[in-house]
Amino acid sequence: IYLSVTLIETLLLSIFCMSFFDAINHSMSNIASGGFSTKDTSLAYWNNMPMIQYIVIFFMFIAGTNFVLLYYVFKGKLNKINIDEEFNLYLKFVLFFSVIVALIVFFNSNFLVSDDISLFSRIEGVIRHSLFQVVSIVTTTGFVTADYTSWTPFLLLIFFGLMFIGGSAGSTSGGFKIVSHLLLIKNGFLEFNRTLHPNAILPVRYNKKAISEKIVFNVLAFFILYMLSFIIGALGFSMIGLDFESAIGVAASSLGNVGPALGDFGPTANFYSMPAIGKWWCAFLMLIGRLELFTVLILFPPFFWRNRYK
Repeated sequence: IYLSVTLIETLLLSIFCMSFFDAINHSMSNIASGGFSTKDTSLAYWNNMPMIQYIVIFFMFIAGTNFVLLYYVFKGKLNKINIDEEFNLYLKFVLFFSVIVALIVFFNSNFLVSDDISLFSRIEGVIRHSLFQVVSIVTTTGFVTADYTSWTPFLLLIFFGLMFIGGSAGSTSGGFKIVSHLLLIKNGFLEFNRTLHPNAILPVRYNKKAISEKIVFNVLAFFILYMLSFIIGALGFSMIGLDFESAIGVAASSLGNVGPALGDFGPTANFYSMPAIGKWWCAFLMLIGRLELFTVLILFPPFFWRNRYK
């Protein structure tokens, strides 16, 4: 499936006038949610070729989807998509935030397009760039077509929040993962019912199946560790001299393996100016974020080593 999707994207990008070298590199980077580009300006290099960016948007979304669902699609079992709660929430997140971003950018259209073009071109450009940035950040791919950090302070906060969403479980995306958000939201609402009905048995359900309390506690513990890691990460960057916006942006981006951050390390910049100690700190945060925290952090408590060598 992974190879097939990569080859399909390469073929489509090549058809729409991207060179084969650029097409194969962007396809491999895209499906891996890696975000590296052959161009300094990333996908903004093809801002005058909308179809290339729409193709990349589609495959970024695919890369952020659970690959088990992709297997069912290849088998023709499309009904599996309709009943999957994580995919539905993933789609709703992308559409909801894309609409908000597009509306705000449209009324500040000088961020993307000049005033001397047609209304249709203005609307199309706003929709494309808004959808591209949202999908790229949510799936932690990291491609960019515009500097979203200049799209009003409100949108800057939205994109900062999107760095904590992540793609689906079983995808190539990093981040916190949609299914974890879903279980936390469901458990939060159930706590109200448990307060009103203390003797009732109200398990968290996912795809109509009851989830054990152990899994819910594991997600809660992961959430706490994730946020603590983000706070400690941001404090580390502030200690080496980064300003507040850059510190929290780099911490969130590194931990979620997003790529572009905020401030001095936004989508139109890179990490070249980061001090050496900061690059080591970024590498550590990227490592624990990619390995889902527990795998690395379990090495630090003393009891791990005591139990291992008893």
